[in-house]
Amino acid sequence: MRNYIFDFDGTLADSKKCSVLATQEAFKEFGLDVPSSEQIEHFMGIPIEVSFKEMTDYKFTEESFESLLQIFREKYKAFENDTLTVFPNVPEVLNNLKSKGKQLFVVSSKKTNVLLRNLETLKINTYFKDIIGSDNVTNYKPHPEGILKLVKLHHLKKEETVMIGDAIFDLQIAHAAGVASCGVTWGSHKKEKLVKEQPKFLIHEVKQLLVLEECMLNEYIK
Repeated sequence: MRNYIFDFDGTLADSKKCSVLATQEAFKEFGLDVPSSEQIEHFMGIPIEVSFKEMTDYKFTEESFESLLQIFREKYKAFENDTLTVFPNVPEVLNNLKSKGKQLFVVSSKKTNVLLRNLETLKINTYFKDIIGSDNVTNYKPHPEGILKLVKLHHLKKEETVMIGDAIFDLQIAHAAGVASCGVTWGSHKKEKLVKEQPKFLIHEVKQLLVLEECMLNEYIK
């Protein structure tokens, strides 16, 4: 593989605590029933513009929904410095991949400015050639638009490209885009859930990204 496209939340960074706290606080302040951490974790792979409506039956107006999103963003920013961390070995592995001539990208459900801020905070922003946030696409994950945009912009060969993520939505976007998929088991979705999406690769440690072709799915579903 030459081109590595990463999800952010649950793949590069452990943002579970930050996302759960910010979501619960936002729903509480807005006057909605507070979703469980399990609910929030399940939807962490897709944008809040979609997931928040899945976690409540409340009928939003355009204005009221934007108000909820704004509350969340303020809460997230307040929590992120104390709760957002990069997964162990991620910086070293990214540096190793880049030094070997691999092209690294991010396709995330976060807005671009937040994604860039988080990457800079974690000091891993310099490893990536390009990033695609939710505001860079018309269609959110699991639609393949984010990957296809990178393929077109950077003239990537699909057969040399892999999408790496911790959620089923990341594997679905890879399948839809026609690139290889790699599930990681240290994020929000458990191994059993990821296996059902039939990823080409399934890995359990960040360092396995350095020997991805050796980490075939069949080795890890026993």
